Amino acid sequence: MNTAESASVEERRRRGRLGVGVIGAGRVGAVLGAALRAAEHAVVGVSAVSDASRERAENLLPGVPILEIPDIVERSELVLLAVPDDALEPLVSGLAKTGAWQAGQLVAHTSGRFGTEVLAPARAAGAIPLALHPAMTFTGMSLDLTRLADCSFGISAPAAVLPIAQALVVEMGAEPVVIDEADRVLYHAALAHASNHLVTLASQSTQLLAGLGVEHPDRLLGPLMRASLENALASGEGALTGPVARGDVGTVSAHTRVLAEAGTEDLRAAYAALSAATASRAVDRGLLTPQQGDAILAALRPDPENP
Repeated sequence: MNTAESASVEERRRRGRLGVGVIGAGRVGAVLGAALRAAEHAVVGVSAVSDASRERAENLLPGVPILEIPDIVERSELVLLAVPDDALEPLVSGLAKTGAWQAGQLVAHTSGRFGTEVLAPARAAGAIPLALHPAMTFTGMSLDLTRLADCSFGISAPAAVLPIAQALVVEMGAEPVVIDEADRVLYHAALAHASNHLVTLASQSTQLLAGLGVEHPDRLLGPLMRASLENALASGEGALTGPVARGDVGTVSAHTRVLAEAGTEDLRAAYAALSAATASRAVDRGLLTPQQGDAILAALRPDPENP
């Protein structure tokens, strides 16, 4: 680092601003880098390998140099690791073996699955570990920056530096939610179940409607799914409705039959599994009797004679 760069670093520190390096210009890394830049932190470098990631870096982080990972770590006061979960541990430990991590350097990752334990090799070198996971699905475009205002981050960090993690999230316009280290996997499973499986459900229902010749399935599904989601978030299982919650065995049996006849096994299996889960929860809440719940489960079998 030359004299001019050193002076620039010292000035940022006095102003409470950081030199940020982004490792991984995927949908998450590029957006969070842009959000930190909007909060007046200086993004000093970004790694981008694919053409898509280079394009994202150019669009969301214009003027930021695309650098090799060791160079980014060397220049940064905050290193943001926005890489796939399975790549995180090898990356952190590999950099530790080369002596890349610096004492006092902030190292944050964006994985939902991991807390700060995965950053142990960096922490052993004196770095400060942070886990900052945005509970949001990103497109990798500038419109994602506006979504951060309604977004929460699941954060984990040692108690002494937890305020740093909270402050960074607030600066990006989002809300920090503290997740215990031991609870990270279950936390992430809850989010994946809600978000990823919602996409699967919408895609499967769209497939059925398109197969019937409906030209714009989204116009049928959009208002229904949005209202269902809003009601569920507002009222929980009090919003539960439909044939399973009503104990309408005949309708559930008819659904099961036509889905089996349609040859869409993944869709039939998903319908059966979610209907069974719904029936169980409806019984627990007293919406159905145990006998009604058993009848629903029987109706979900494609061939009641061969369960």
